[in-house]
This record gives sequence, C-alpha cells and structure tokens, in this order.
Amino acid sequence: MTVRKNLRLIRRHWWIVLLTLVAGVGIAMAVTVRTPPRYQASVTFFVTTPTPGVTDAYRGNLFLQQRVKSYADLLGSDRLAQSVVAENPLGLTAGQLQRRISTSTEEGSVLLKAEITDTDRNRALKLTQTLATRFVDLVQKVETPTDGKPAPIKLEVVSGPRVSSTPVSPRPERNLPLGGLIGLLVGAALAVLRGAADVRMRDAAALQRVTGSPLLAEIPFESDAKSAPLIVGEAANSARAEAVRKLRTNLRFVDVHEPARVIAVTSALQGEGKTTLACNTAIALAEAGWRVLLIDADLRRPKVADYLGLDGGVGLTDVLVGDVEVGDVVQRWGDKSLLVLPSGAAPPNPSELLGSKAMADLLLALRESADIVVVDTAPLLAVTDGVVVAVQADGALLVAQQGRISRGQVAAAARSLHSVSVRILGCVLNMARVGKADKHHYAAYRVVTPPGAPRPKRAGAGKRVNDRTQQLSRPAR
Repeated sequence: MTVRKNLRLIRRHWWIVLLTLVAGVGIAMAVTVRTPPRYQASVTFFVTTPTPGVTDAYRGNLFLQQRVKSYADLLGSDRLAQSVVAENPLGLTAGQLQRRISTSTEEGSVLLKAEITDTDRNRALKLTQTLATRFVDLVQKVETPTDGKPAPIKLEVVSGPRVSSTPVSPRPERNLPLGGLIGLLVGAALAVLRGAADVRMRDAAALQRVTGSPLLAEIPFESDAKSAPLIVGEAANSARAEAVRKLRTNLRFVDVHEPARVIAVTSALQGEGKTTLACNTAIALAEAGWRVLLIDADLRRPKVADYLGLDGGVGLTDVLVGDVEVGDVVQRWGDKSLLVLPSGAAPPNPSELLGSKAMADLLLALRESADIVVVDTAPLLAVTDGVVVAVQADGALLVAQQGRISRGQVAAAARSLHSVSVRILGCVLNMARVGKADKHHYAAYRVVTPPGAPRPKRAGAGKRVNDRTQQLSRPAR
C-alpha cells in the first residue's frame, strides 16, 4: 500500500482522525486534572579527595568517578532511608521514601544530584534536608579508616537543598500536545486499517480491476440529481451531463469494428442508478442525432416512464403477449429523435417473458428500425431477468454506485454475465465523488449562455407514434 493511498484513506476517514484527536486531548486533559501536583526538591553533592596521598590527577579522577557511582546507589539504600525516616518522621515509611528518591550523575563529573518528589512541597524540602545531612554523615563514617587517618573522600553540599516553586507534574503544556499527537497517530492507523478492510467499491480503478472491463465514465454525484434526474434544462450544463456525453462518445468507439447497436444497461443491486443512466444515455445519444429507442425491460420495478413523464400502462409486456403492435405503443419523447417503449403491465412471469422467442424477434426487428437500442434491465443479483436480456443484446453496460456496493457483489455480477458469454462493453462508476479541482476545471470551461439568449426548453412528455411512416417495424410472428 503506497503512501499516497494511505493519505487518501486518511482523508476519506478524516472523521476517525478527528475523533481520536479529540479523545487523545480529552484523555490527556482528564489525566492532567486528576493527577495531584508533585513538587521536587533537590540537592547536589561534590565529591573530592583532601588527602595528599592521591597525587596523580588522572588516577585520582578515575577513583572519584567510581566512588560517585557507588554513592548514587548508596542514596537509595535501606540504611539511609531508615535513618532519614527515624530522624524526621513525616508519615512515610522507608520503602515509600526510597520510591521518591532519584539520583543522577554526569559522565566524567564528580557531581552527584539527589531529588525527592512528593505531593507535599514542605515535606519534600524537609526530607531532602534530612537526606543531605544523613548522607554526608554516612559517607564520612563509611570512608573513615579504622586507624584514625583522615578519610580519603570528602563530600560537600554545593547546591540546595531547595524545592521547586511550581509542580513538576502534571505538565499541561506537555501532556495536551502529547495526547493530541498520540490521538492523531492512532486515528491515522485506524483510518488506514478501516480503509484496508473496506470491501466497498471506492474508486474507478477497483471497478475496472474487478469487472475486467474498461471504465467508460465516472458520473459525479450531484445533490439535486434525485429531484431532477434527467440531463435536460438547467441540468444539461452540469458536470453530470458532461460525464454522460463522455459515456456516449466512449460507447460509440468502444469497438469500432463491431459497434454495439443493442445495449443492455444493468447493475448488481437495486438503487445504483442504472435506470437514470439508461435514460440519460439515450437522451445524450438522441441529442447527437442518432435514432434511439429506449426500452424499459425491468418488468418488476419499471421506472423509465415515470422519469420521462410518459404513460407506462401499455408497453413491452403487451407487445410480447401479442395484444398490441409495437408501433402503437412506442412514444416519442420531447423534440428529440428518442423513442421510448415502456414496460407495460406487470406480468406474473417476467423471466420467461423476456427470454421468449417473441422478445428475441422484437429485438431483432427493433435493431433494424433504430440506430441504437438502449434496454434498461433488472439488477443481476436480485433476479435473472437482467442476464436473460443481456444475452440477447450486443453487449452490457455495468453500472456500480461508488461506496454502496461491495467489490464482491460487483465481481458476482460480472461473473453472471461472463458465464453466459455476455460481452461487457464497459463499466460506469455512478455517483462518484469528484475532486474540487475536477469540478473547477469543468465549471471554468463550460458553455455560458449569453445575456438575453433564449434558455433551453425543458423536454416535455412524449406522444404516441401513430404515423405509419414513423412506426417501427413489427416483429415477425
């Protein structure tokens, strides 16, 4: 996983990072508030040798440095702690005092520093004073020879005892930034892990990889698409409309030697926007001057007639059962060269009806009556209707909604098409999250209507095609 991909995952799950940041700062603040203040008293000793017996400077320095290391251990000894507590009882045991004592030395130095940390400032100072006195006495007693000669080591207090005026802990100026940093690191790790474990379809590259087909378009998400799904009127100049036009171009050149004239539009699940895309693709093709026929072959939940404002009471099912002729129920939509065949009445056996010889004959006849036939089908994983229709088409267009469907579901949908040798023309990532830079590029280059110019008319409802010169060829029975 590359650094760029990790950063993209962190940006996508920014709310996780924000929550952990707030949690880290909150925990650090709570710990800071609940921790009692601790004060530190310190005293510094200087170790020297007053005896003239040690004359060599180098040997004498090594000798004193070794003694300083021993004295650091002696400061935390049981004997010294017991003598301090016995002389100055302040409610602590020898063991508690030992845990409060810390020592430090500098490499190559004969200075020894002792520190006592306590929640009571005065007690810390008194304990340090007593410790300094008892430690000097103890060292002199230990180092004094038994023959009465002067001690070879002299220990002097050169700094302190003194106690800090402000608590050494807790330290809000350190705890809060540290808590925030830990929260950021934890949030970034959780965001990357969540992204790595996320099986939903998140980008176009993953859609191409899963389906094994080319990406023909990324349809950007627009908040007003739900109320105005068609790319007409004001929506004709939107980034979504331009993406559909790109899809139109790619469809015409996806295979120059064997162009698809009957295209089945399908998806893995319901609600991924396949019907809207089928309608908009048909509209875009008609705007380019093609004779387009849009068929609503989703007989279980038809939506084409509702989106286009047409009468869907009579349509495909009535033609397939032989009640009406196809030319009597095909409707022209708006002022474009777009014809629409609604679904008609809901049949009790959609799969059998769509897979019948009548359906095959109808598609064969319609292929000769229009430049391009766009067929809206049912979702592939819900029912078998979509596969039945796709087999009879020249190819299928697979639609997947970004962030809603899993990669496994898309793979299953692609397998269902490949298993019956359906040619997947390409895939479309619908409701894609487009970056601000891409939106800006389109907005900066889109067509601007001059002041006073007539606004484009919104296409209205269609009408039935009754003129015999405009009727589609009837399938042979």
